[in-house]
Amino acid sequence: MDTSAVLNIGLDALLLAAKLSAPMLVTALVVGFTISLFQSVTQIQEATLSFVPKAVGVAIALLICGHWMIQEAVGFTEALFELLPSLLDG
Repeated sequence: MDTSAVLNIGLDALLLAAKLSAPMLVTALVVGFTISLFQSVTQIQEATLSFVPKAVGVAIALLICGHWMIQEAVGFTEALFELLPSLLDG
């Protein structure tokens, strides 16, 4: 197993982690920005007003994107298992 193989696997894993976390992070960002804008306009500073919509938005994003996320993770794992014999041969 050479250095380039390890770096390629690590890069693929980091890209997969970024792809899998993007739907939740973007949803939380958009909902948080919208609630923040609403709070600044109305002068309402309630902590639950910012937390609850973000939690609901992230849950909805998980429901919508969950199947795709599992497929991506399983595909990456299967690719690693298929690559394993060639990595062990040296």
